[in-house]
Amino acid sequence: MNSPKLRDSKRRKSKDPYPLNEIPDEVVYSLGGYLVYLIHIGRKDISGDDYGDALADAIEGKHLASPLGIADVELNHLAWSAKTVKAKYPFSQQSVRLISGRCSPDYSYGIGDPHADIQRTGTAVLNIWNERVNIAQDNYSSLRTSVLIRSYDLLSYVLFEEENHRYRTSDYEWKVNKNGNLLGYLRGKDKLCFTWQPHGSQFTVHTDIPPQARRFKLRRPPIISKTSVLKGLAFDKTWVSLC
Repeated sequence: MNSPKLRDSKRRKSKDPYPLNEIPDEVVYSLGGYLVYLIHIGRKDISGDDYGDALADAIEGKHLASPLGIADVELNHLAWSAKTVKAKYPFSQQSVRLISGRCSPDYSYGIGDPHADIQRTGTAVLNIWNERVNIAQDNYSSLRTSVLIRSYDLLSYVLFEEENHRYRTSDYEWKVNKNGNLLGYLRGKDKLCFTWQPHGSQFTVHTDIPPQARRFKLRRPPIISKTSVLKGLAFDKTWVSLC
């Protein structure tokens, strides 16, 4: 639907490049081309930074390439957190685990023993995440998470987006698994939403793959050899300075 006309508001000066999770064919083709390029130059896997570069190239945005904050790619007022996950069979995958940074209740709240009161610890973990969202919202009017699921052979992909938002801490209850990790469940339902690992403070969000996720395959390109690259550059030993 188009933006509504309002009596008490001017039109926004900038608009989202496309509606949330309605990823245009042009973006998928451009992203696929960047992935083909990476495979062609010999990449054996696609890293998070690689995906940030590919996404920024596809939407004509800017890859911030910063280890801090949740915004990886920006375009005007909009920001994306770029996540890539490996799966054996991406097309049959129903959900994914998104590593979403480190949340330390000890550093942020002085909780030295995270197992003493797991509900308090879980609330602290979500509050830390929520504050990161607050900080991002100070700089961007809209936040999205862009997820690229890649196959082991780098030829099959699933692409989708979701809104990057705060979580209401009272909606979740926490349990401990056999490894000592905290698991956050939607209160009153057997739906796992979060995992938090005391060792390393890693926070993971469990996300369902939406039906409208884009699925695509690549044709494997030939791998460019080191010899052909150096020959094309007219490389010789004068390019190397001994010190």
